[in-house]
Amino acid sequence: MSQTQHQSRFGALLLFGAITTSALGGGAAPAQLAYLKASNTDALDLFGSSVGVSGDTAVVGAYMEDSSATGVNGNDADDSASNSGAAYVFVRKGGAWTQQAYLKASNAQANDWFGYAVAISGDTIVVGARLEDGSATGVNGDETSNGASSSGAAYVFVRDGDAWTQQAYLKASNTGAVDVFGSSVAIDGDTIVVGAYGEDSSSPGVNGDQSSNGALSSGAAYVFVREGGAWSQQAYLKASNPGAGDDVGWSVAVSGDTVVVGAIKEDSSATGVNGDQGSDGTTDSGAAYVFVRNGGEWSQQAYLKPSNTGATDWFGYSVGVSGDSVVAGSPREDSSAVGVNGDQANDGALDSGAAYVFVRDGDAWTQQAYLKSSNSEIGDTFGSTASIDGDALVVGANYEDGGATGVNGNEGDNGALDAGAAYAFVRDGNSWGQLAYLKASNTGAGDWFGFSVAVVGGTVIVGASHESSGATGVDGNQADDSLLHAGATYVFDLGIATAIPGDLNDDGVVDGDDLGTLLGQWGDCAECSADFNDDGVVDGNDLGALLGNWS
Repeated sequence: MSQTQHQSRFGALLLFGAITTSALGGGAAPAQLAYLKASNTDALDLFGSSVGVSGDTAVVGAYMEDSSATGVNGNDADDSASNSGAAYVFVRKGGAWTQQAYLKASNAQANDWFGYAVAISGDTIVVGARLEDGSATGVNGDETSNGASSSGAAYVFVRDGDAWTQQAYLKASNTGAVDVFGSSVAIDGDTIVVGAYGEDSSSPGVNGDQSSNGALSSGAAYVFVREGGAWSQQAYLKASNPGAGDDVGWSVAVSGDTVVVGAIKEDSSATGVNGDQGSDGTTDSGAAYVFVRNGGEWSQQAYLKPSNTGATDWFGYSVGVSGDSVVAGSPREDSSAVGVNGDQANDGALDSGAAYVFVRDGDAWTQQAYLKSSNSEIGDTFGSTASIDGDALVVGANYEDGGATGVNGNEGDNGALDAGAAYAFVRDGNSWGQLAYLKASNTGAGDWFGFSVAVVGGTVIVGASHESSGATGVDGNQADDSLLHAGATYVFDLGIATAIPGDLNDDGVVDGDDLGTLLGQWGDCAECSADFNDDGVVDGNDLGALLGNWS
């Protein structure tokens, strides 16, 4: 679901259906579908530094883009606002991708880094601008007040038909200089989460004292909700053990009433779930915090640590959540193990990286899997990005050195330093296996393929922020390396079978029979088949999902 570069179950086609597999994968073989470039490709724009996907819509961030345009579909050729940043919306119709919109902040200014983080859910996009300088607080405040350097902001855009407009300008309730609010964003339906890892309060828990700036860069996350088109802040989330420099909010993810927040420099030496938070004996090992909402009230449900906590592993660098499953990346983990549930104690591959899957049963979380790449090597940083949707997840390793191209090529070919890779895993029952080793169709050294990843409904988006082609638009000339670090994004189909959203009796049609099943489960109904958003209630949200796919 939605994670720091964020995704959501609420797709343009409302793709809530659980991914089903036959053994590992089934269906067609994974394949690349499209090669996406900006409409105004330019050197050093870093297009693909963030990505999100929902149904047949993808959003791509380019936080170093230079246009001074504001709003939607402005002049993308005016490069007078260096590093102001942009985001691009692409849509798929009949299998073909086209750019639908070019998004800029309503107060675009140089060095705001709009597009550093993006997320999408259905017809709503949120974009983070971590270096925006506004001193406003809350929603839709004064955008022209630049009194808080690098305080950060987030912007909400909505689609009506094919037209996008900005709906909200989000700031923290306790805006502060260098809080970098908007460094991470996530969205699911009418809930947005924004991370601000530079925030300084020493207050623990939910909705504490925001003015207590006694823990420099302890970090925070903020939850916003929409009602009737209006956004408001619902919660201010802090770790249960805030510490200076912990960087809570480095990554965020949301699915239904569950939020996960990563803190890459938390120092506890605990392992597993709900261990000793006060043991700061393992510097920058990292942690992740699970928060849940009940009737509009948020509380911390779990404190997650890896099963092999190690100093400077940066657990929580990336997080993702889908229903009762969480993935957390640890790009500086050092094991030389490969595959799933290998030897965690073998620290023979510095910064090879790992990812960890946790699952919830009732209110209790346990670690389900320890994931390594199939070609784990020193410095690959596997886990720098991660995304999960149902029984599929994708993990990026942007410093991987493989010279292969396409899907499942030669993993032993280390002929392209820091070209990058992404790895797709699928779950069958409680067991995970690697489905695909993804590389760009134009693999190049230093391209950083895997710098961003997103997966929803079997569609995978992978960003390569340092790719250097001068092409524009969709499926252009990939061999033209004329614009250094312009960036690119790649779309893949994992070839896995997915249930038709709303087809509760698996007859290939969403009709009155399915509606009857849903109505029969109406109300509180944990783990019911019609509870598409996994919030424990079958209600109007689920009804809307079913009707949206009526056929």
